[in-house]
Amino acid sequence: MCVAATGLVVEVMGREALVDFNGNQVRAKAGLVQVQPGDHVLVHAGCILQKISQQEMQEIREMEALFE
Repeated sequence: MCVAATGLVVEVMGREALVDFNGNQVRAKAGLVQVQPGDHVLVHAGCILQKISQQEMQEIREMEALFE
């Protein structure tokens, strides 16, 4: 099973982005999707897969909370 995490883009540095996952900031590859600071994204295996809306991010986090 593949799991992607939701995060918020803090900074973009070329083909990498600094993504915040609830206070934990991690660098992720941004070559597949053009992102900018403030974008909500799905990240899997260190790669940003897609941008998502704030509402989608909220819905995903609510589903994640069910499995905690």
